[in-house]
Amino acid sequence: MASVLLTKRIEFAASHRYHKPEWDAAKNRATFGACNNDPGHGHNYMLEVTVAGEVDQRTGMVVNLFDLKRVLLQVLEEFDHKHLNLDLPYFVRQIPTSENIARVLWDKLHVQKDIGTLQRICLYEDEDLCADLTAEAGLDVASVTRRYSFTAIHDGHRGHTWDLFVTVHGRIDPETGMVTDIVALDRLIKDRVLVPFDGHDLRIVLATPAVTGEYIARAVWDRIAPALPIGSLQLIKLVQTRDLSFEYAG
Repeated sequence: MASVLLTKRIEFAASHRYHKPEWDAAKNRATFGACNNDPGHGHNYMLEVTVAGEVDQRTGMVVNLFDLKRVLLQVLEEFDHKHLNLDLPYFVRQIPTSENIARVLWDKLHVQKDIGTLQRICLYEDEDLCADLTAEAGLDVASVTRRYSFTAIHDGHRGHTWDLFVTVHGRIDPETGMVTDIVALDRLIKDRVLVPFDGHDLRIVLATPAVTGEYIARAVWDRIAPALPIGSLQLIKLVQTRDLSFEYAG
């Protein structure tokens, strides 16, 4: 029987700070932006854990959900309501970025025998940023997704607010703990997408008589892919409504 994937979501709260003591204040600020502010800042993290296994013919489940929740709560108890830099040994020599936190959680979860085979971990700092690890890609690489929003006219008279999700894939930098430079990515998206798109008629901006979600997604890709500071552009997802979205992957 083929494996079935099961995904469970669970929340925990923690604070952290992006800071390298061996760097001066200017370099820390330039690299990490507001995430370098002392003493740090907190998040209500959302952890998505995907496991694989065959469906048990007796229970009809891939894994007992009670066991999965119990294991997740036990693992996260160490992290919940902690300052990750100060309270946990895992981040003495590495920065508690979403990518690094996800790797630590992966190491703790993949050895648990009661939860099936670990396939994917996605850790959300908030609705605007998440890091994704998969068994297939390995723990040295990750995907990071950043959300942006803009309002624009696309059919001549109607304004619409779009949610733009930009996913970057690459190796996790051993110094910064990041797949890409988020400060530089924010600046790139602002300069090449948000400023020219927000509040404007996209038919004029994109020099086309008709604008669709598909067309906008591809236009965003073409504007940012060549100038991405670090990592490779993996996906552009453009959400028009709760029921309609568009994806472009080059």
